[in-house]
Amino acid sequence: MASPTSLLDLNLIPSPKIEPKAEPLGEDSDIGPISQPPNPNSTPDLNSLSIVPFNDLTTSLQHLSPAAADEEALFAEYYRLARLFMATYASPNSDPGPLASAPPPSPGMPKPSSALVVSKKRKARSAEMVRVSSLNEQDQIYFRDLVRRTRITFESLRILIIRDEARGGGLGVFGKRSRADLKAAALMTDRGLWLNRDKRIIGSIPGIFVGDVYFFRMELCVIGLHGQVQAGIDYVPASRSSSGEPIATSIIVSGGYEDDDDGGEVLIYTGHGGRDRNLHKMCDVQKLEGGNLGLERSMKYGIEIRVIRGVKFDQSPTGKVYVYDGLYKVTDCWMDAGKSGFGVYKYKLLRIEGQEEMGSTMLKLAVSLRVSSLSVRKTGFFCNDISTGRENFPVSLYNNLDDDQDPLHFEYLPHPIYPPDIQGKFHGEGNGGCECKVNCSANCYCATLNGGEFPYGGNGVLLRGKPLIYECGNACHCPPTCPNRVTQKGLKHWLEVFRSNETGWGVRSMDLIRAGTFICEFSGIVLTKQQTELLSQAGESLVYPNRFPGRWGEWGDISDVFSDYMPQNLPYLPDLGFSIDVSRARNIACYLSHSCSPNVFLQFVLYDHYNVSYPHLMIFAMENIPPLRELSIDYGVVEEWVGKLTL
Repeated sequence: MASPTSLLDLNLIPSPKIEPKAEPLGEDSDIGPISQPPNPNSTPDLNSLSIVPFNDLTTSLQHLSPAAADEEALFAEYYRLARLFMATYASPNSDPGPLASAPPPSPGMPKPSSALVVSKKRKARSAEMVRVSSLNEQDQIYFRDLVRRTRITFESLRILIIRDEARGGGLGVFGKRSRADLKAAALMTDRGLWLNRDKRIIGSIPGIFVGDVYFFRMELCVIGLHGQVQAGIDYVPASRSSSGEPIATSIIVSGGYEDDDDGGEVLIYTGHGGRDRNLHKMCDVQKLEGGNLGLERSMKYGIEIRVIRGVKFDQSPTGKVYVYDGLYKVTDCWMDAGKSGFGVYKYKLLRIEGQEEMGSTMLKLAVSLRVSSLSVRKTGFFCNDISTGRENFPVSLYNNLDDDQDPLHFEYLPHPIYPPDIQGKFHGEGNGGCECKVNCSANCYCATLNGGEFPYGGNGVLLRGKPLIYECGNACHCPPTCPNRVTQKGLKHWLEVFRSNETGWGVRSMDLIRAGTFICEFSGIVLTKQQTELLSQAGESLVYPNRFPGRWGEWGDISDVFSDYMPQNLPYLPDLGFSIDVSRARNIACYLSHSCSPNVFLQFVLYDHYNVSYPHLMIFAMENIPPLRELSIDYGVVEEWVGKLTL
């Protein structure tokens, strides 16, 4: 029987028979050791595949180009930050090091294992070029989960660092103005958590979808989509290329050069160099070397270029998002007089046909739909709001496939309805609640219920999934603005139920949903265990909370970086015997499709009562979800009941 890795089909890039051209030698500008996916003996691993090298010709590194030297200084700063971090959070039995006087970790901050040692030298990314194709479904799920796991680790570290700095904790030795994304990347580097460094993948990267959205450029480096921290052209330097010439693999288009002309499917891209970094204007003639020559060589040999666009986005911490728009081919290259009067190299790139819609196009389409859905959608049935104003944002319905309008036949319930015998236990009767007069402090009653820390960071982002989360509720004295009141406030996005060829009915958002944020709640008629047993035999459409897998444990897990990191006392959650009847009344969550590799997860939450046997079923984003991408959840035990919900 074939092993999982033998199922992968790798088509190798042909080795060009050319004479090397002289150019300034440059070093690869990335950091981090080769990543190793978990369980390499039982899961697909690009490093374990039998791959013929691009060419046996190798050239030793001789000296750094000016751009690479600048990035070397940036990498040195990464390691300085990482060493400070490790010294600050050294275990009590280890050598205190030069920062012995640093403040101790704040409550809830993990202590790294003494075995975690920050490397002083970085290992360059491999220059061996391969192309991956024909992944089966199992391998696609594996690589997608691997990318998602890496992104969760990056984002969780970044949020944890920001929270700790705000508290004035140990990470404050870096200064409050330092970038948490750089620190998170540095910590992941030493654990070998940067992906796709053992092979230089040409074209599509397993586990990365067209349309994926990223808030930080460092995240592109961590997952291997674009390996340059600063430069817009990622390429294999001539000094490491088997042909002796540079080969470009990806570019970032973010409006940094005035001569760029971005037409979407057709792109006129300006080469790098000749630009004043302070004035952001051209000040010299560009040269055909480095990444510029790499794009020209990629055109000659027909090598695909990954295109990532930087798009302005007000809700991003950096003011923009990076969207992966798919593969392009360079079809032309020429020297031209730029708008500033200096010579610039221009490249014409055409998008390869047959790919998913560009993510940047979907962002623009979503904006148009929010402004006027009726004028944009010329065909099909559209209902602006099936919740009839009961939600904070519209819940629209769209079907351009057939005449089915089934979601309109149900009463819309924004919140679940509980049995009368449970209703008396609500509103915190006899349970107290916090006494905070302003926003809750770290020592209040609700923090204690959550295991000693609050579950949310800035902007309501979930810090770490737990079996059960206690939000401040009706019995608490804190104001509605308390950061521990998140899911109870309802929808924060315009969601839509739509008809799908693949999943019947599905759910998507008109907005970009950020990873770790609340989306919606499962709502319907709550049934006791006895009622559940009776109605399940009658074939009613029921949602079973105890069947959902504990994917909440994946969000916020940083054990890959801190192997001995154990969460604090987690809130207790008993076996749940109740169900939610959605056969007559329901909300949008009932149309979520099932997936073994979902982009949302279920988190149990209490806020209006302290009866742990009947928590709310809240849905959170497991990754950044672009607008108009279908939301999917893992229902666990998939039987006919899932089909009954969506059909």
